Amino acid sequence: MTKNGKKTAVEVPGRARPLVGQKAVEIQPYGTIVKLPIALSETACRKSVENLNQVLADTMTLRDLYKKHHWQVAGHTFYQLHLLFDKHYEEQDELVDQIAERIQLLGGVSLAMAADVAETTIIPRPPRGREEVPVQISRLLHAHEILLEEARSMARQADDAGDDGTNDLLVSDVIRTNELQVWFLSQHLVDVPLVKAD
Repeated sequence: MTKNGKKTAVEVPGRARPLVGQKAVEIQPYGTIVKLPIALSETACRKSVENLNQVLADTMTLRDLYKKHHWQVAGHTFYQLHLLFDKHYEEQDELVDQIAERIQLLGGVSLAMAADVAETTIIPRPPRGREEVPVQISRLLHAHEILLEEARSMARQADDAGDDGTNDLLVSDVIRTNELQVWFLSQHLVDVPLVKAD
């Protein structure tokens, strides 16, 4: 479009403009349940959501502990542990997604932000600095034990409430993954000779 021989800007219709800076009330506050037709009582869903959010916070913490150690590992087992820690991180990350989706499926709201996870987790916070490999592994094993203990208790609660999906997730995925990772980790703390047998 020209005006007096000069090009002028074309007015773009309002619908093409991004609507930034929008604000509104939450559509579902944390801690509430939206009843879905999944043949479970609201009470069962509420308890499973509460339990799963605790498992979620602790799984996210364990996942991030693996990434911390992946970056900070040092010593003659660096290569093996660098790869192992990253593999376990990826497996924990898969669990995070499965747990969060189960919470949403039950009509709840899953934890998502680091600050909320830090307030909720019961896994002790590590120092910011680097630690020796045996300390890193011991710290990871302790976190696994915390998670396994709560997952077993919560699986029983879900079973008692008839929440087979939550029970299955906790037993088939959370417990089995964590048990396998404990086995792989704990073998790095067995004091055996590297070159010559005793």
